[in-house]
Amino acid sequence: MSKEHSTWRSERLDNAEVRLTRWGMVGTPVLIFPTAAGDSEECERMKMVDALSPLLAAGRIKIYSVDSVAGASWLDKDTPKHQAARMQNRYDAFVVNEVVPAIRVDCRATDLDIMVAGASIGAFNALASVCRHPDLYFAALCLSGTYDLQKKFMDNEGTHESFVMSPLHFLPQMQDGEHLRRLRERFVLLAHGKGRWESPEESWRVADALGAKGVPNRVDEWGTEWDHDWPTWRRMMPQYLGELLDRRAAELAVAPLAQVAVPAASPAPAEPAAKPARKPTARKKPAK
Repeated sequence: MSKEHSTWRSERLDNAEVRLTRWGMVGTPVLIFPTAAGDSEECERMKMVDALSPLLAAGRIKIYSVDSVAGASWLDKDTPKHQAARMQNRYDAFVVNEVVPAIRVDCRATDLDIMVAGASIGAFNALASVCRHPDLYFAALCLSGTYDLQKKFMDNEGTHESFVMSPLHFLPQMQDGEHLRRLRERFVLLAHGKGRWESPEESWRVADALGAKGVPNRVDEWGTEWDHDWPTWRRMMPQYLGELLDRRAAELAVAPLAQVAVPAASPAPAEPAAKPARKPTARKKPAK
């Protein structure tokens, strides 16, 4: 399996060294955000790349992952949490202005839409990415998400920085316009188990916030044997990525050909130079 990486220093992240890693040569680009303290190779160490190997071998996806710089700030006891919220927004700007262009150069498509995915705080980043930038991402796969960082880390003492980073807080205030129109063309899939360390209510809160704005979404709730842990996510992600790829293919089949950007193979990642009616959230029975 092909694997490449590139490393650079980002001024947006206080000149921190960051790494972007890619697995696969052709296929739809999927940007997987690590968990809170994870780096760009966490998904390989935790056997997620192995779990996704059938999709990689079939040329359906290329996987990208980047260091969780903002997540490390949230976990650092010496970092004031209002500064961690500021770093979260800088991380978003870093991904938009450095990582996304690098992926597009790597795929040789300047207007290519990307799928985002992640588990735990990685799910927060995937959700925030599609909600903040629906012009860049066509779907978000969010597994066992921790979505209210203001509550988890800031004792609900919010700031402007924590408001603009958090879909649970900014979505209810979002007004009709081009941004919301684009977001309503995207899709968010939220999945979680009911086992140890899971917080199913967080997915339902997100689904309610999305549904209230007419954003297509679905919640899948698995059983009590599925914990907030990698074995659960390794089971979920291949299944749902396959489903989202099929959904995307069906969308593109009816789209004007001029709007379709086809990703190309490439040798290595390049360094970055009135209120809408509510759409009900689909609720599925727990997986057996």
